[in-house]
Amino acid sequence: MACLSGFNQQFIFSIIIITLGYFLKRMGWLKASDGEAISRLIFNLTLPALIIVSFHDLVFELSLVIIIITGLIFGFVLTLLGIIFFDKESKSIKGMLVMMIPGYNVGLFAYPLVEGIWGTEGIRHFGMFDVGNAFIVFGLAYLLGSYYSDDQNRLTMGIALKKLSNSIPLMTYLVIFILNILSIQLPSLLIDTADIISSANMPLSLLLLGIYVNFNFNRQYFRLINKFIIVRYGFGLLAGLSLYFWLPVAEMIRATLLIGAVLPIPLSLIPYGVEFGYDKRFIGTTSNVTMLLSFLFIWLFVNIIL
Repeated sequence: MACLSGFNQQFIFSIIIITLGYFLKRMGWLKASDGEAISRLIFNLTLPALIIVSFHDLVFELSLVIIIITGLIFGFVLTLLGIIFFDKESKSIKGMLVMMIPGYNVGLFAYPLVEGIWGTEGIRHFGMFDVGNAFIVFGLAYLLGSYYSDDQNRLTMGIALKKLSNSIPLMTYLVIFILNILSIQLPSLLIDTADIISSANMPLSLLLLGIYVNFNFNRQYFRLINKFIIVRYGFGLLAGLSLYFWLPVAEMIRATLLIGAVLPIPLSLIPYGVEFGYDKRFIGTTSNVTMLLSFLFIWLFVNIIL
C-alpha cells in the first residue's frame, strides 16, 4: 500500500507549505482576501487540469461506483444525524450546523496529500469520492442552509442545479467520464498543457490552507464546536473503520473511504454562511479545528492501519 516513509515526508512538506502560507499572512505579505483569488484559481484552473490529467485515460470499473455512492450516503447520514442532534438549538444555529455537517473538503485538503502518497491512483479514487461529495456540498448543503435561513424563497431546485452546473471541477468530472464512456480521446496537446498547469495544484492548495488558518478562537464557540466534532467525527471514525476492516473490496477503495470519512468541512461553507446570514467566524473557526483533527487522524491511519 502506501509507503510509510513517503507519506511522512509528504506530510512534513505539507505542514511546511501550510505554515509558510500562515506566516506570509501574519507578516502582511499575503492577506485573507488573497485567499479568495487563489481559491478561484485552484477551483477554476489547476484542479480541473489535475482532473483531466488523472482521468483522461481512466478505465472505468464498476467497483469505483462504490466510492461515489458511499460519498453520497455519508452526506445524507450526516445530515440526518445533524437534524437529530442539533434539534434543540435555535433555528439559526441549527441551520448553520446542519448545513456544515455533511460535506468534505476533498479538492483542497485531500488531493495534495493523496497525490504525494499514491500519485494518480490516489487522485482517481478520491476523485470518485469527490463526485458524490460535490452533489452534497453544492446541492444538499446549499439547500439546507437556505431552508433554515430567514429567506425561504431561496429553496428551489433550479438554484441547486445552477450551483452544481457552476462547479467547474464537477463539470470537468462529468465531461471526462462521458468522453471515456464514448471512447473519445483528448488531444495530446491539451493533456500536456493540463499536466503543466496541474503541477501547481498541490502547493497552491496547501498555501491556501495556511492563509485560512486562524488561531483566534472565541470561547463562546467551544460548546457548539465540541458537539459538532463529536457528531461528525464520531460517525466518520465508526463508518470509516467499519468499512475499511469489513467491506470486501480492494484495499485502495477501503483506504479512500477510511480517509474520506474524516476529512474536514469544505471552505465553500464560508460564502454560504455569508449568503444566508450565519456566523461566518464560527464556520471559519470550525473549519480550522476540523483541518487540525483531520491531519491528526490521517497521520494516525497511515502510520498505524494502512
